[in-house]
Amino acid sequence: MTRFDSYTVVDWSAGLRAPARPSPNAIWIGSVQDGVEQEPVYLRTRIEAEAWLSAFIEREEQAGRRALIGFDFPFGYPQGFVRAVTGSDDPLVFWDWLGERIEDDAEGRNNRFDVAETLNAMFTGPGPFWGKPNEALWPEIPYRKAGIAFDRVPERRQADLRAQASSSCFQLFFNPTVGSQALMGLPMLSRLRRRAGVKVWPFERIEDAQTVFIEIWPGLIEGAVKDDGDPIRDRAQVRLLSRALAHVGEGELRAMLDDVPDGVRQEGWILGAGHEAHLMTAARLPDLMPPPLRNDCFALPAGVDWTPVDDALAMLRDRMRPVVKPQSVPLFEAAGRVLATDLIALRSNPSHPNTAVDGYGFGASDIGDGPQILPLVQGRAAAGAPFVGELPPGHAVRVLTGADLPQGVDTVVLDEDVSVGEGRIAFHGPLKRGANTRKAGEDVPAGDVALSAGRILTPADLALAAAVGHGILPVFERLRVAILSTGDEIAEPGTPAGTGQIYDANRPMLLSLCRDFGFDTVDMGCARDDREIVRRALERAATQADVILTSGGASAGDEDHLSALLRESGAMQEWRIALKPGRPLALGMWDGTPVFGLPGNPVAALVCTLIFARPAMWALAGAGWREPQGFDVPAGFEKRKKPGRREYLRARIRNGRAEVFKSEGSGRISGLSWAEGLVELPDGEAHVSPGVPVRYIPFGSFF
Repeated sequence: MTRFDSYTVVDWSAGLRAPARPSPNAIWIGSVQDGVEQEPVYLRTRIEAEAWLSAFIEREEQAGRRALIGFDFPFGYPQGFVRAVTGSDDPLVFWDWLGERIEDDAEGRNNRFDVAETLNAMFTGPGPFWGKPNEALWPEIPYRKAGIAFDRVPERRQADLRAQASSSCFQLFFNPTVGSQALMGLPMLSRLRRRAGVKVWPFERIEDAQTVFIEIWPGLIEGAVKDDGDPIRDRAQVRLLSRALAHVGEGELRAMLDDVPDGVRQEGWILGAGHEAHLMTAARLPDLMPPPLRNDCFALPAGVDWTPVDDALAMLRDRMRPVVKPQSVPLFEAAGRVLATDLIALRSNPSHPNTAVDGYGFGASDIGDGPQILPLVQGRAAAGAPFVGELPPGHAVRVLTGADLPQGVDTVVLDEDVSVGEGRIAFHGPLKRGANTRKAGEDVPAGDVALSAGRILTPADLALAAAVGHGILPVFERLRVAILSTGDEIAEPGTPAGTGQIYDANRPMLLSLCRDFGFDTVDMGCARDDREIVRRALERAATQADVILTSGGASAGDEDHLSALLRESGAMQEWRIALKPGRPLALGMWDGTPVFGLPGNPVAALVCTLIFARPAMWALAGAGWREPQGFDVPAGFEKRKKPGRREYLRARIRNGRAEVFKSEGSGRISGLSWAEGLVELPDGEAHVSPGVPVRYIPFGSFF
């Protein structure tokens, strides 16, 4: 499993206590959590940093979140070094060896040069550690590298050569002091890795680890760091490298984790060595906002006039992509939200083998055919109260539904099939091994995708997410939809209407419809037929919403200011879609925000919203393109249809047949209230008579 919930990078320091004001050459920690970049953390001492990391790991574990934490110092040494010191090839043994010897205090004073002297004494000749602040002190440590043979152990690891790193883990002084950072960092990692669920890559298997430590090197994204312009280089490094790890892509991250040459794993490895281009691209992402839609995303191909419904839908499907950011929300608040990433099971469901019924458990090999009698042991297994110990062969134990199977139990017989008396049970065999039990992970194994990205979370999804260990879910922000009506003839419902005015039926319908879709809505009211008023309304809507739905003013008449304004902006397309009801659908961009200009007629406005705007908005919301589910049912009406346009009739099901509203007039709003769905008639000529199958789409299929 390579997907993580948080990606953290630590820029380490072997120096003394750093100043209170954020400065270079201190400890910096950058992190991206559920796709959201956090402000880098500045820490003045290694003791403070260890406490921060310990608390961070605990928080992530308690929240059921999986963390990848990178450190910018070597995890291992060249081949032969660890064996020469500890007698073992296991680098983690050397971590513990260092942890017993390195001393550090709150001011950053430490004994790393003393420990390096001890290490050098284990090798013949000068080195391998070299570099010190005072040429007269620590006589076993050469002041310069000159004269060190590096014959017993190489100077550099294979990872350093692959990454083209100029530094060596044996250099203690004179920049870069990688050797000192390792001597002061590995003891901390030795302590932190004692927590359950913490694993170290590439020395240990990490598939089921809650927290994974990795070695990183900011030099892999040097170009991005230079271009960033942050005056504190260390801060830029942790911010950009954590961003790169979070956004490099799961497949590429898996490739990086797998790309460790044979025979050098014990030396450690720099994650991403050899994959610099991918990391650089991810590090240079400007922010976490999805890219904006192009101003020409609604443009029709040259020569296209009337557009069939299927062609229009295909063009929208190809051009719509999410415009909302990911965020993390508590499990209990996630219903109706769109899942931003695949949700990986942190634990199996069931987490352990358990019993599916109340009954008695035993080993299947202890019984045969015919009547069976087994002695009962004292105690029982219940959900949350497991049986203590191992069931002896040839015995049975009382088990209740949901209880973990005791050791020695692989089969359960139901209560109803058992006679009980004087410490024994009797029942008829045979029973198949595993009868009335559930295997661990038979529903969802740990590491599998429990829920796929783009899913609109249901209450049942929340139950599954909880069962596999999640308390926080990565979702997209709710799509914000602004609703605007236009026209001097429109009066606000509930107020006196002037001569020639009609009440605004579209706005309450569209606001309610979009809320039912699960979107946040912004009521922009009604704009009079004045170009500047419409312009200001669009400007306000673009600052408050991710998509704008307007009704009225979308044609080419003198008072159709919406169309005129979109044309002026250079981002207006009028799609003449071959459907009924519905006039041309105006599509455009205003200040980077997509605009759907719906017909002013309420029947046509609803049909165009359901058929075109609804799937496009779900794609913008991160849920992908969602087709409504239709059903073939017998017609309960008769109709002759001419070729050339697809038609949608207001309909409902009665007595197993689809009946349609008595009038097809677009002004008959009562037909919308009467209907429970739409009958879709194909583009070609059709003669529908009672009993002929027609496609019926219930309104519920659009949600």
